Amino acid sequence: MSEGRTPVVLVHGLRASRTMWRAQVTALEAAGRTVVAPDLPGHGARLGERYTHAGAVDAVAAAVQDVGGRAVVVGLSLGGYVAIAHAARHPEQVAGLVAASCSTRPHRAVLRAWGAAAWGFARLPDRGAAVNQWLVDRTLPAEGAADAGAGGFALDVVEDALREMTVARPLEDLGRVPAPVWIVNGRWDHFRGEERRFLAACRDGRLVVVPRATHLVSLVQPVRFTRVLLEVLADVDAREALARTGRS
Repeated sequence: MSEGRTPVVLVHGLRASRTMWRAQVTALEAAGRTVVAPDLPGHGARLGERYTHAGAVDAVAAAVQDVGGRAVVVGLSLGGYVAIAHAARHPEQVAGLVAASCSTRPHRAVLRAWGAAAWGFARLPDRGAAVNQWLVDRTLPAEGAADAGAGGFALDVVEDALREMTVARPLEDLGRVPAPVWIVNGRWDHFRGEERRFLAACRDGRLVVVPRATHLVSLVQPVRFTRVLLEVLADVDAREALARTGRS
């Protein structure tokens, strides 16, 4: 760990992998940060493994341990829900939490509908690869699409992930997180519906809305999103320094 610089753990979204964070990893490392972006079970280098919510939380905990045992944890979409759960279960590991693109509770009816669609796509001859690529190409800029797909797409994990999301309790978990929390959403994100409720659940929270961004905010607006992270890290570093001074 660089002296006085809090490490960062980046947690990817559903179907993607650690490669979706390329722009942020490059920028944060250039700023002198230690950065790790793990693959969750069933994704990236862990394709073929069974996805579980508990296993995903364990993957984040292991990544934080790898960078020294305490970090700012940043999660997007599925990774955001996982990061929230991790922060509630391992508060000692979290100096700050960025929960991006995950400001809607995972209602069972919605999960069932998405699960039914995933079931249908999974039974196409290509397991839904063509549909997935069509969506990626039309919703992301070229560089973002390349980063999202560089680690392969986990097409077979969607049904398990949606089923596992029924155990997620993000509002309750946010209330257990003592660290500062940043709720970050793209202005046009369809997961923004309950962002004020998520913010109110935090002990110490703030809301950031990124202009001209949709759900995959870090890929659609990578520079703006990285600027948010740098501001978060400056804030956390100052808090951590103050805490060390108070303990000395």
